Amino acid sequence: MTRLSVNINKIATLRNTREGNTPNVKLAAINCEEFGADGITVHPRPDERHIRYSDVRDLKPIITTEFNIEGYPSPSFLELVLQVKPDQVTLVPDSPEAITSNAGWDTIKHKEFLSEVVSALKRAGIRTSIFIGADGKIAEGAAIAGADRVELYTEPYATAFPYNPEIAIEPFVKVAKIVADLGLGLNAGHDLNLQNLKFFNQSIPNLREVSIGHALISDALYLGLELTILKYKECLR
Repeated sequence: MTRLSVNINKIATLRNTREGNTPNVKLAAINCEEFGADGITVHPRPDERHIRYSDVRDLKPIITTEFNIEGYPSPSFLELVLQVKPDQVTLVPDSPEAITSNAGWDTIKHKEFLSEVVSALKRAGIRTSIFIGADGKIAEGAAIAGADRVELYTEPYATAFPYNPEIAIEPFVKVAKIVADLGLGLNAGHDLNLQNLKFFNQSIPNLREVSIGHALISDALYLGLELTILKYKECLR
């Protein structure tokens, strides 16, 4: 069964609209795990507009499943993750002003930089995943950089899915086979939801983990967090 990592950034976004600690980010993480999540994902950004660096430090001792920290490998980000030592770090190429992730790495252009970052993380015993588009050459570049896994950027799939699911999934199936041949683990994330997740999971071989935040937290406003997580888990069976 593909594992579900819940991205709790949106919980922190809501909290940060007012002073105080409501909703409580730590309690949200605990509840997600109790309701069946296989992991917790956070993506701290330099302006701390949602998850703060202090949240990351506070979450580490209480997470009992898997802790995945996403982010651009700036000096401050690397200092944080090397201190916290999560189970996995997912490297994304976001600029500081990006609202959300909107592209994968060019692993060929940034080979030396990514190789240095991955090497530092692996020396600390941290599994490293590189966020990429559905491109076989880019997947090969991630392997050359030393990554343990890649995370497929799935917004193009989600955008095309309502019109033609078979066409939407085709490039992701192709790259998933290349990733397997390279000996890399395969994760996926971005705009996956209750409408498109089941088809994606059934179509992609060797998919280990999906990271879902915006859609899942939005659904929880209507369905409740426990039922929402159960529904997402059903899509992954």
